[in-house]
Amino acid sequence: MRYEAEGDPLFAGYCYCADCRKASGSGFIPFIGFASTAVRFSGETRQFRSKSFRGGEAVRNFCPVCGGLVFGGEVGKDESHTIYAGSLDDPSSFHPKMAIFTRDRPAWALLPPDFTAFDTMPE
Repeated sequence: MRYEAEGDPLFAGYCYCADCRKASGSGFIPFIGFASTAVRFSGETRQFRSKSFRGGEAVRNFCPVCGGLVFGGEVGKDESHTIYAGSLDDPSSFHPKMAIFTRDRPAWALLPPDFTAFDTMPE
């Protein structure tokens, strides 16, 4: 499974919601948002679906070979995709600035002081 994203991301940060904590096995998941027109995917993925915060369906795509999370959303359906920062070839290109679902943040999962924080999902 491979992807290529063009241009600057729409946003980048950490999500502390219970679903992301479970998926990552950690206190948060680092993510980067891109418009669907800015990302190209190739190769096979497997999907996990769950109910989203807004009542729809959240789709996580993972590599069928290693099991690593790669991106969120459905190709050809969604207007944007969430790339999981752990899947980057160059981790130094990740520059998080925000945190979402901070209401669910475990006390031991630190929130960087310069982040813009949201209790849930921003509008």
